Amino acid sequence: MTALLDVVRAQRPGLRVRLGHLELDEPLLGDTLAALPPGEVVLVPLLFGRGYHTRHDIPAVARAARGHHCHLAAPLGPDPLLAEALADRLAAAGARDPDGVVLAATGSRDPRSAADAEATARLLSARLGGVPVLPGYAGAAEPGIPGALDRLAALGCRRPAVASYFTAPGHFATRCARAAAPHPVSAPLGDHPALARLVLHRYDQAHSRALARG
Repeated sequence: MTALLDVVRAQRPGLRVRLGHLELDEPLLGDTLAALPPGEVVLVPLLFGRGYHTRHDIPAVARAARGHHCHLAAPLGPDPLLAEALADRLAAAGARDPDGVVLAATGSRDPRSAADAEATARLLSARLGGVPVLPGYAGAAEPGIPGALDRLAALGCRRPAVASYFTAPGHFATRCARAAAPHPVSAPLGDHPALARLVLHRYDQAHSRALARG
C-alpha cells in the first residue's frame, strides 16, 4: 500500500497523502485523522466496490473524527482504469492470450458489491477483446474461484487465467492464487500507475463536490 501512495504522491506533488486502515493493520484510520491538523479531509476508500466498509465503517470513523470535516469519495470500482491495470497485470503474468478470465475478488454479502464486481468484469472483458470474464470470490459470496473456472470450462474455455482484483498481497489474494492453480494468476494491482490515477480521480470528484456544496 505504501508503494501505491508513493506513486500517487509522484503523480500529484504537493498533495498531502496519508494511509489509514480500518482493521488488521496500522496506522488505523482514526489515528491517521487524529494526527492531522484540523480542517477539510477527503477520504478515498481503497476498495473496489460498495459494501459494509464503504457504507458503514468509514463514515463512522469520519463522524468520530474531531476537528475534521471529512468528505467521502466513491470506492475505486468499477472504472475503466481498473480494467487497464488488470489487463496489464495479466500480461505481466504471462497470460497474454487467455480465452477466459476469472476476476478474483474478496467477496461480500452485499449485492451492490457483487454488482460492482460484475461491472468490472464486463469492463475487463471489453478491454481484452470480448473474452468471457466471470467474477470468483475468496469468501462470503459465490462462486468461488474453482466454481468460476468450472463455469468458464463449460463455456469452452481451455486457456483460462485469473486476474487478482486486490490492492495488495494478503490472505485473500493468496487464497485465490492457490485455488487457481495451475492456471496463470496475476499479481495484485499494487502500485500500478492506472490505480494511482484512479485514486486521484476519486479525490478530485469528492473535492469538487465539497467545493460545490460550499
